[in-house]
Amino acid sequence: MKTSRREFIKKLSLSTAAVSIGGVLPGFSAKSYRNIVGANERFHIAVMGVNSRGQVLANNFAMQPNAVVTYICDVDRRAIDKCFATVTERQSETPKKEKDFRKALEDKQVDALVIAAPDHWHAPATVMALKAGKHVYVEKPCSHNPREGELLIEAVKKYKHVVQIGNQRRSWPNVVEAIKALHNGVIGRVYFARTWYTNNRPSIGIGKQIAVPDWLDYELWQGPAPRRPYKDNILHYNWHWFWHWGTGEALNNGTHFVDLARWGLQADYPTKVTSVGGRYRYKDDWETPDTQTIGIEFGNGCSITWEGRSCNGAPSEGAAVGVIFYGEQGSLQIGSGNTYKIYDLKGKLIKEAKNDIKVDARSLSNPSQNLDAIHIQNFFSAIKDNTPLNSDIVEGHKSTLLVQLGNIAQRTTGALDIDASTGRILRNEKAMKLWSREYERGWELKI
Repeated sequence: MKTSRREFIKKLSLSTAAVSIGGVLPGFSAKSYRNIVGANERFHIAVMGVNSRGQVLANNFAMQPNAVVTYICDVDRRAIDKCFATVTERQSETPKKEKDFRKALEDKQVDALVIAAPDHWHAPATVMALKAGKHVYVEKPCSHNPREGELLIEAVKKYKHVVQIGNQRRSWPNVVEAIKALHNGVIGRVYFARTWYTNNRPSIGIGKQIAVPDWLDYELWQGPAPRRPYKDNILHYNWHWFWHWGTGEALNNGTHFVDLARWGLQADYPTKVTSVGGRYRYKDDWETPDTQTIGIEFGNGCSITWEGRSCNGAPSEGAAVGVIFYGEQGSLQIGSGNTYKIYDLKGKLIKEAKNDIKVDARSLSNPSQNLDAIHIQNFFSAIKDNTPLNSDIVEGHKSTLLVQLGNIAQRTTGALDIDASTGRILRNEKAMKLWSREYERGWELKI
């Protein structure tokens, strides 16, 4: 978190030749370097949700020589102050503090909104930003439920602004190289991808209904979600494990590697999705599965599985997280970082691509700062030069939908038949009730 702009740019230039953002010139301080770039050539950024991951994103955007963080937005006064302190270390301009991100959207100077708020806010905030004429960088998952993903695709078509999904691994050089190798037949026809995530998360206990803290605007935190009383075990991270606001481990972490799996298999919508699992480790308020296996079948003779173990961190294939592809002539494994390995059919290692930038896949906020800058620059390039996005809304929705369908299967009948042309659930009224959600009155999502 204390990386200087000079060190940051040096590391980025060493990590990849795919992006060139320059370097600090001799005789210039880290802050004064920003002034070399004309104000009109910089993107003005508002960041929404800066308690954890959002703070890291705010700092990362602030360290880009072609960007300036103009607004820091959060419903938690403490989070704003903390993020403000770190961002001002990284840029000479002083950002504005704003509890309500909608005020930032009213500022014509703002070019883009970065969204790292809870999952139930991702799609509504994206649509609001698009309507206000802003581009959007939204963390995964792009939506809380499948219908929101469909609406986001419609919104991007209507308002014609750039929306980049935070599937950052789509921009990591060695990961891109690995997927290209798969598509070029390095292990022959690829027919199966196994993905996993492991951790040792503690119990969240039984929450108590208490008064809302004075540092929090809980009404605005809930936003589009129907109102629930405030409890002491919801904020700031545990909301992930409540269906009302979160989407469980499957979308919290599974999305990243299921996205790589689908990309590697060159698959679109599935034909069948299954799920088994539950909340096994502790008896507490945690609603989503802590142990889950999702199976995803496609009509082109391939499939994906995702295994999530939130409460047992034993590694698989030597890694806490990852994806391994199986083909007719061998296998290819992408680990937690910007690395991959290729094996023959007997398991002999025949190629290994390493990277010296450390990635902590279990980090709650900052697993890969320097590599993620490549994804940010792709976002800027798409805005300025119409460069194709590495993770656009269509691709982001398709991957998000796979794990959303897994959760719907888990919560209903265990297995779903899917229309491979649309991704929609077939002949299952119970499951389709979870295709969308109810909104707080006045907060309905409209394009």
